[in-house]
Amino acid sequence: MGVKMRKICSRCIYDTHIPGISFDGEGICNYCRIHEKMERDYPTSGRELDEMVDAIKRSGKGKRYDCVIGVSGGCDSSYLMWKLKEKGLRMLAVHWDNNWNTKTAEENMRKMVEKLNVDFIRIGIDREEYDDLCKSFLKASTPDADIPNDIAITTVLYEMAEAFNVKYIINGHSFRTEGFTPLGWTYMDGKYIESVHNKFGSVPLKRFPNLLIDKWLKWLTKDKIKRVRPLYYIDYQKQKAKEELNERFGWEWYGGHHAENRYTKFVSNYLWPKKFGIDLRYVEYSALIRSGQMTREEALEKIKKPPTIEEDIIEEVKRRLGLTDEEFEDIMKQPIKTHRDYETYHPYFKRNKAMFKDMLDKGLIPETFYVKYTR
Repeated sequence: MGVKMRKICSRCIYDTHIPGISFDGEGICNYCRIHEKMERDYPTSGRELDEMVDAIKRSGKGKRYDCVIGVSGGCDSSYLMWKLKEKGLRMLAVHWDNNWNTKTAEENMRKMVEKLNVDFIRIGIDREEYDDLCKSFLKASTPDADIPNDIAITTVLYEMAEAFNVKYIINGHSFRTEGFTPLGWTYMDGKYIESVHNKFGSVPLKRFPNLLIDKWLKWLTKDKIKRVRPLYYIDYQKQKAKEELNERFGWEWYGGHHAENRYTKFVSNYLWPKKFGIDLRYVEYSALIRSGQMTREEALEKIKKPPTIEEDIIEEVKRRLGLTDEEFEDIMKQPIKTHRDYETYHPYFKRNKAMFKDMLDKGLIPETFYVKYTR
């Protein structure tokens, strides 16, 4: 039998290996159509961004800060912090430090907060707990090995907003440059963290900031804390942003999407492609194509070359998580599972779709969450 050819979108480079994909009569995939809708919903005229900034300023009257912003030393959060500082927002910059930062990321954060004169808080980890949790997710054999980091970041931002009575959390996501990862590739929620750790963990989680549903709903409904994405309303050109950040602040590029963190780079550039056949560049390149920042031909050429990873990062993962070469190879060979093999909040999200639609309409959750998690 011959090899079955993948059908590919006529606009981006998504094809039939992408979970949940479908094509219309023009051969354009449903993800491109979602992007088109979001382009209409989030215009970049400037008026909508100014209205958002004004609302954030009003909410911060009489308080020390108008908002909190998560920072990593990456391009998106650095550029956004700069542009919002120019608009007069009083931000508290928060960094969740999982001890995997590159030196470049550390220097980028230092340069940005110092030169912009933004207050900065670094939240440290209990390394034994965190490493045990990361090891648990590797043993769980799902693609979601890096979600402890994402969950922790989200939780500490809510905690800082609550502590300083702030009603807005600034998120640096841009659908025009990042897209959003299909549900069949990644999933995260607090119950999932508990479920995996209960099965594979050995160190009790006492300090890890997990996002459990009762706390999250309290922050959303009672405290009315909103996570907003100002980059959605900015004509954000990533290459131009990198050049401007370098010229203005001495900010340095770290070599790849999310490569400012060594463990995240291990997951996206080694674990995903080697074990799960997932190449995150499909998401990034397709988003850039849809927003006119990369040609389809350029993306098709670039995707032919496999992701790269430094050998010392792989060795560091083994050493830090206490994995022998044999244990690591066994993890790489274990049968593939998904979040559906563990307990999650996903059934709850789907059952309460109407409630989350109301939260979406009130600006309490992002559209990408609603689209991805309530279906």
